[in-house]
Amino acid sequence: MIDTPKANRLHIAIFGRRNAGKSSLINALTGQEIALVSDYAGTTTDPVYKAMELLPIGPVVIIDTAGIDDEGEVGELRVKKTKEVLDKTDLALLVFDPENTDFSIEQEWFNALKDKKIPTIGVINKIDIQDIDENKLKKYFDIPFVKISAKLKMNIGRLKEAIQKYAPEDFEKKTIVGDIVKAKNLVVLVAPQDIQAPKGRLILPQVQVIRDILDNDGVALVVKDSELEDILNSLNRKPDLVITDSQVFKKVNETLEEDIPLTSFSILMAKYKGDLNILIEGAKTIDNLKDGDRVLIAEACTHHPLEGDIGREKLPNWLKQRTGAKLDIKVIAGVDFPEDLTSYKLIIHCGACMFNRKQMMTRIIRAKEQGVPITNYGIAIAYINGILDRVTKMLIK
Repeated sequence: MIDTPKANRLHIAIFGRRNAGKSSLINALTGQEIALVSDYAGTTTDPVYKAMELLPIGPVVIIDTAGIDDEGEVGELRVKKTKEVLDKTDLALLVFDPENTDFSIEQEWFNALKDKKIPTIGVINKIDIQDIDENKLKKYFDIPFVKISAKLKMNIGRLKEAIQKYAPEDFEKKTIVGDIVKAKNLVVLVAPQDIQAPKGRLILPQVQVIRDILDNDGVALVVKDSELEDILNSLNRKPDLVITDSQVFKKVNETLEEDIPLTSFSILMAKYKGDLNILIEGAKTIDNLKDGDRVLIAEACTHHPLEGDIGREKLPNWLKQRTGAKLDIKVIAGVDFPEDLTSYKLIIHCGACMFNRKQMMTRIIRAKEQGVPITNYGIAIAYINGILDRVTKMLIK
């Protein structure tokens, strides 16, 4: 992520009056003292650009701007510089100070943002000092609002969820495997066709990965796990990569030579739809589970569970075998996801092939803000089988 070019990062610009708390907001969002904070109005002069990783959203450029109400000859120049930022903004945070009662300047800037079709989130700051009825603001500003206290870091998680939700659609990642598969690479895909596999077709992650391999001029060879060894023996060279269904990780890992890179469809989805590093760290907490701990298994789609269902049978059994603990496991499916996650010691999510990245990242943000580890099926299974490093090392930058 560190090497992501600025042009490929989500540009988040923060606009607001002097002393509305814009710099404090940046520090609260990033968890770092990046912006200079002062009680004196006008501390920020020219726009300040900071390329960074805004966890768990991803690579961004945060733009801190001068006050939109700056005055005097120099102030006019600062405002002019701030207006130039509009051309670089993917997502705007318009900060409101509830101690102010005249929002005409904010209205002027909001109209400029609308003219440029820039998605905007209203941020009502300083609610620890004074609150404001956001419905009054919505009469004049047709945007979502989040109430926060940047100083006390209140509701920063909610703001991150809003950033994820309202970011432009092209904020989605462009490729699943294009950053690891080169032209002419041979990729073997292991797709078991058991009772869980849909009749007459492949599951969505398999289809998406195959298409992405072809789009990147790679060679895709699909095989069942029962024929993997025969295929490997028939090839005149080793595969450049093997991608498997996570449920047969153990078998495939034992079949492959150590120097053949291995990962799974679910782990690729973790990278594509979510934050791989956070999900890896979540899996490492599995060994901390003990008797009575609650574990939430979350699926993105609803389906009729069959015998051997991964979320309802296989994962619970593997967790029991690994930890030796009697766990309280709850399975949920579809769009429902608890607001309060604090009763859970771990969340294990499916690959989220039916979600867009914003939906999955919203869940990751919520879990992280509430201090609950979260991982996904493939990463959890890899950890349980002791092969997590092998199946993720080629994906981590």
